[in-house]
Amino acid sequence: MTVCWLQAATYEDVAALDRRRAVAVVPLGATEAHGPHLPLSTDVIIVEAMARAGAERLSRQGATVLVLPTVALTPAPFAADFAGTLSTRPATLVALLEDVADALAAQGFRRLVFLSAHLDPEHLGAVREAVETIRTDGLRVAFPELSRKPWSLRLGEEFQTGACHAGRFETSIVLAERPDLVRDVRRELAPNPNSLSVAIRAGQATFAEAGGPRAYFGWPADATAEEGRTLIDALGGILEEAALPLLQDD
Repeated sequence: MTVCWLQAATYEDVAALDRRRAVAVVPLGATEAHGPHLPLSTDVIIVEAMARAGAERLSRQGATVLVLPTVALTPAPFAADFAGTLSTRPATLVALLEDVADALAAQGFRRLVFLSAHLDPEHLGAVREAVETIRTDGLRVAFPELSRKPWSLRLGEEFQTGACHAGRFETSIVLAERPDLVRDVRRELAPNPNSLSVAIRAGQATFAEAGGPRAYFGWPADATAEEGRTLIDALGGILEEAALPLLQDD
């Protein structure tokens, strides 16, 4: 059917979309440190690649997909000590997402998928809070959390260890999407196997506390663009599977 990127559309383009099998996708990234080798926009690059791959899949299934501009300013307290990181209050994100859902509903969009490549606990908690409120307002909402099963099992061994911030997983995707933004220093970075998942459960609240003094975890030197393309395809499949149930009974 149709994939419409809102930031490139006119109001007439959006007005003409068939709401009967329409899904609105809200990509969520961050502006935060990703090691000395990846840009602050890494989560934005990843989630937009996921949105593109998943929207193409959904379109082939007969859906109309409206992809919203990526939210790039969100809670990011784990990286707040690093220059360039811009962290908002959780309540700011909750209010924004609820307002966006209200605006979409007023225009006849009843199905909504939140995608997040940013996995900071405060950020995820804010998205969950917004999702619960939006569901009570009668919208169909999906939020596939990549750090939870079954989705995490599809994203490679490093991702499942929890040592995956600016590591092999994320660096591979940026190499596939924006190789011009990946610094050569990544080839010299030693592995950092400290798990952010373990650190979070232990109550640690910053990258430094978790054992990432340079804002990276995992094995960035092992990243390849080929693996990045494979991961993007897997991410697109996650969006497709999360969104399809919203279209049932229509």
